[in-house]
Amino acid sequence: MASDLLADMLPQLIPAFLGTVKLTVASAVGSLVLGTVLTAMRVSPVGVLRALATWYVNVVRNTPLTLIVLIASLGLHYNLGLLLAPEDDSFIVRQNFRLAVLAFVLYTSCFVAESLRSGINTVPFGQAEAARSLGLSFSQSLRTVILPQAFRGAVVPLGNTLIALTKNTTIASVIGVGEASLLMKEMQEDYASDFLVIFGITAAGFLVLTLPTGLFFGWAGRRWAVRR
Repeated sequence: MASDLLADMLPQLIPAFLGTVKLTVASAVGSLVLGTVLTAMRVSPVGVLRALATWYVNVVRNTPLTLIVLIASLGLHYNLGLLLAPEDDSFIVRQNFRLAVLAFVLYTSCFVAESLRSGINTVPFGQAEAARSLGLSFSQSLRTVILPQAFRGAVVPLGNTLIALTKNTTIASVIGVGEASLLMKEMQEDYASDFLVIFGITAAGFLVLTLPTGLFFGWAGRRWAVRR
């Protein structure tokens, strides 16, 4: 019965979507850091760094995310013994959550790097030349002249990447991370005849998360655009 489904599902919605938000925020912060490092490597004057970053971005972003999540869980944890949480009563929950975050960071950072590289392309080449003529090193000009403008120019692409990351968190359910899609799967097992209602409620929850994000980054892109 739909009434039984709603009585069972609705109290669990907020904790489930809080799990999605936590997973998104943690992964977004890590992806921004790693993506910025990859961007710096890709525009570095050191050929080895450029080649390494290019290889990483091209390989990882063309690998299915589900495979990366499974490699993080089965490969890093079970085969290599990587521990990201203390071995206590909540070890499995914390370990799976952190492995999922690691997988999302490794994957999403590639798209962050490409977004920032597109932002760098909007910075006039003359500004980099002017920074060098003032005696600034590559890292100094990147930090003080190029990246600040690149971030402003890449606001909208970064927002799209964040929205994609929010939706990609559903893949974490394959290793048992408690978030919205795991709740959807559990509800489907108990209320198979009401799958349309379950899908509708879950989709509405993701709309609540992603639609304001898209509107905010659209506004921010116009507000913070670099005026030429």
